Amino acid sequence: MTEDSLHIVCPHCHTTNRVQRAQLAQQPDCGSCHQPLFSGEPVALDADSFAKQLGRNHIPVVVDFWAPWCGPCLQMAPGYAQAAKQLEPRLRFAKLDTEAYPHVAQPFNIRSIPTMVVFKGGHEAARISGAMPLGEIVRWLQSVL
Repeated sequence: MTEDSLHIVCPHCHTTNRVQRAQLAQQPDCGSCHQPLFSGEPVALDADSFAKQLGRNHIPVVVDFWAPWCGPCLQMAPGYAQAAKQLEPRLRFAKLDTEAYPHVAQPFNIRSIPTMVVFKGGHEAARISGAMPLGEIVRWLQSVL
C-alpha cells in the first residue's frame, strides 16, 4: 500500500476499503455495500464496529462517548453532527452509547459524559469532557490534529 492509499472503514457495513487520498473529497462509495463512505453523520457504534472503526481506519476517529439519559450529551449532539458535516472526510465521527455498551467504554476510563476521544492508529491521541457547541468542537479538533 502506498502513502497515497488509505484504509477507510464503511460506516454502513464496516468493510475496510482502500481509497486513494486524492479521492476522499470525491465522495467515494464502499466497494462492498456501495453506500457512501462518508455521510456527514456520526456512525453509531457497537462492540464489533467500535473495534473495526478504530483498528482499521487510516484517518483519525473521533468518538463521542454518551448516554441517552444524559442532558448535556443530548445538548451537544446537534453540534457534534454538524462538526461531522464540516470535517469529514479528514476525520471519522462516531458515537458510542455507554449505557448500551459499558464494556466497550470501560477500558478507556470514561468518568463523565459526554467525552470526546480522538483515536489515531487505534490509540487515544486526545480527549476532552463536557458538552461543547459546534465552534468549540471544531476548534478543539483542529488543535489536536
